[in-house]
Amino acid sequence: MTTPHTPRMHIIETYFECCGFDHTLLQGGTSVYLWNLSRAFAARGHRVSIVTPAHGRLDDLRSRYDVEDLPYEDTYTLPIVLDPQVWRGFPAEAAIGLRTTAHRIRLEGVDLYFLSNDYLDRLPVTFYPPYSAKGRDLVFFKPLVFQADSVRFLRHWFGEERAVVHAHEPYYHYLLPAALRDDPTKLVVSTVQSNMPIGKKVYGPEVRRLLELVDVKAELANAVGQDEDAGPAAIVQYQQLTHLHYTYPPDHVALYELTAEHADLIDFLSPGQLDFYASFRDTPFAELFERLPMAEVVRRNAHKMFVGGCAISDEWLARDPSRVDRADVLGGLGMDPALPTFFHNARYAVHHKGQVELVRAVDRVLSEGLAANFVLRCIAGEGIDDPYFHEVARRHAGRLHLEWERVDEGRVFAYAASSDFCLFPSKFEMDTFLIAQGEAMACGAVPIATAQEGMAHFRHAEGPVTGTGFAVNRSFAEDDSLLTAALVDRIREAVTLWSEEPDRYRELSARASAVARAFTWEHCAELHLAAFSRLWRGEPAEPPTQLALRHGWFDALRDAPADAVREAAVAHGAVDVYERHAPLDADAARRIFDSAWRRADFAACERILERAPSGAVDQEDVDRLRGRHPGAAEGRIRYRLPHAERVELVVPSDADERGRALPLVQTLERTAPGEFTGPAPGRPGARLLLTLSSGRVTWDEVRGD
Repeated sequence: MTTPHTPRMHIIETYFECCGFDHTLLQGGTSVYLWNLSRAFAARGHRVSIVTPAHGRLDDLRSRYDVEDLPYEDTYTLPIVLDPQVWRGFPAEAAIGLRTTAHRIRLEGVDLYFLSNDYLDRLPVTFYPPYSAKGRDLVFFKPLVFQADSVRFLRHWFGEERAVVHAHEPYYHYLLPAALRDDPTKLVVSTVQSNMPIGKKVYGPEVRRLLELVDVKAELANAVGQDEDAGPAAIVQYQQLTHLHYTYPPDHVALYELTAEHADLIDFLSPGQLDFYASFRDTPFAELFERLPMAEVVRRNAHKMFVGGCAISDEWLARDPSRVDRADVLGGLGMDPALPTFFHNARYAVHHKGQVELVRAVDRVLSEGLAANFVLRCIAGEGIDDPYFHEVARRHAGRLHLEWERVDEGRVFAYAASSDFCLFPSKFEMDTFLIAQGEAMACGAVPIATAQEGMAHFRHAEGPVTGTGFAVNRSFAEDDSLLTAALVDRIREAVTLWSEEPDRYRELSARASAVARAFTWEHCAELHLAAFSRLWRGEPAEPPTQLALRHGWFDALRDAPADAVREAAVAHGAVDVYERHAPLDADAARRIFDSAWRRADFAACERILERAPSGAVDQEDVDRLRGRHPGAAEGRIRYRLPHAERVELVVPSDADERGRALPLVQTLERTAPGEFTGPAPGRPGARLLLTLSSGRVTWDEVRGD
């Protein structure tokens, strides 16, 4: 129910796919998220509408629901300016004639509006156009057609009604915040649903023409730029291998900037996801990000950022794990139910989900004789195409069960409830909440997972007092040997815990379940409604002081406590900031130096040496700092850093005929702890990519070339 502090609002959810109410139409997790959140809003007394395409499935809907054909018809021509470098052989502008109708289903207190026309009704099975359509088939622009249609429908059907328009994923709504910016009755909230690269761009002339269509004049100058000039070529080129950033020609527009600048609020699914999007700290992208205009866009709009959260379904949480017959489930898979059992459940996405490293780790521990079961679900409609996965499954039949088919939720629940541990070695910070990990934990499975910020809410990386399980360092490399080795170690630790410390295992299992079960749709609705209510009442946003302190945005701080600023300055190696708030004595200099050294922020170390009192930093530490490059011999480079786990030489390359350039990456040989060597790069501009024992990834220069 609404309260005096939560006014009754009209909340309009809009996304390219909102069919979570019917499993026969379901395509992705965002659809489930939207339906559960919408029902939670409606249950609290709010008026809730959903606007989405019909995707050519109106007849299916009519067979199961009461579909109302609305008195709405919108006939217009959608002009799409085509990028000549992509759409070769096509005209400069495609004129798409459309006749859009609207249809409504009222279900569980939610009004669902389905828009239908020739383009929105295409791809009735998959809904989403394949990437292969780009440059070949105009159906690629189906999501863009929906953007234009949704703006026109919102303006016409809801007119001057006051509403919060809650849009999801910038790629699917980047026109909408600007289109509704000058409408005082519509408050726009943009949700970053997945960690798409923050610098993702689209063709600028296309965006300008479409904004003209919806009568919007938006300043795009800051959104257009060329990233190649933002930093050293080796660092820029390497980003393509991280899945964090790609370069675009200078006539392209950043989607996140369009949404962030014009939306009233920016919604994230977890605190870690918000933190990650704020600065990409400790990743190979962080140094480059700070040089991009997008970094200033983030800081300028940080006051709009909030965590609306995500949740585990009520249906899953209502099931009782104790009612699952473990012996029957595992025995049915040919496994020994008396052995510790590990579970993985994700779509088949080898880089995103760390599945190559996972299978390598399982292969290694089982080949070495570890007594354990592994149930690995890598969901793929057309099967798993990597023969290595099947080879490992055959080699360890009876200990490893590999499956890829979609099955009913009851079977997945039975697997989770029959497992002692769950494995989620996700990579590249692509996860924003990871419902599957929460589902397994809710059944009592102790997690072994990467210490990604987008998964931090599950507390597996917190340590023995409050932690729920085991963590491995984040990974931003394909086929990462460090991740494989870490998984092997954690799996062995887990089996030892299960066998030798059963009370400690039960404590972790109970804690994991309790943490996961706190993520309910009721709580998620509360978080959203608190933010929406402040927006509805016109309350000014709070300054993002804590976010600024965590990420070192010292210019954005106004009234932060001096001691908090000093501690942040120590953490970020900001000597000048520290000196503005306190004298730089020997103790402070030492603390700043040590912090910078642990982060391999060598520039900050050098700044401290320039400003610190004499003798504040031990000569031994100065020698370590300045002895990282002990010199080259016979065409080889050497590198020393005690807390480096891996050092890679990244050498820039020349662009190919398409203007693309991938660097040459070579892992230096580790000859002793903290000692590395390898061939000299042979050309200028190379950089060293450091992976530290803490999991931080950062850059250093090459000397002795």
